Amino acid sequence: MGFIPSQLVETKQTGNISYLLERNRVLRQYERGELSRSDICDAHSELIRAARHYSEKTADLCPICEKESLRIVSYVFGPRLPSHGRCVNSAGDLDRIRRRKGTFTCYMVEVCAQCSWNHLLRSYTL
Repeated sequence: MGFIPSQLVETKQTGNISYLLERNRVLRQYERGELSRSDICDAHSELIRAARHYSEKTADLCPICEKESLRIVSYVFGPRLPSHGRCVNSAGDLDRIRRRKGTFTCYMVEVCAQCSWNHLLRSYTL
């Protein structure tokens, strides 16, 4: 079977990008003293609020302060959503957005509400 260009039109584009290698690089730089705590613990107040009230708690402790469990905050961007995205915290929320027409992208951010560590973990197309 050869390449058929018309099949590209029928194919739905999906993507899943992990930022784990970048996260590990940042943590190594912090451990070596190349980055200060203020360089990496800089979460916006709205992200901290979302982490405290509208997130998934994980079993992993913060890699910086090691005092509090990390939280996962997920934002979805796409057609007919606010320009700043929609914060979602359940599979039901994602399913409702998935049923809409259009392409939506979800960004998962890990956040420590204690020390303000935050890092983009993953982005994917719904």
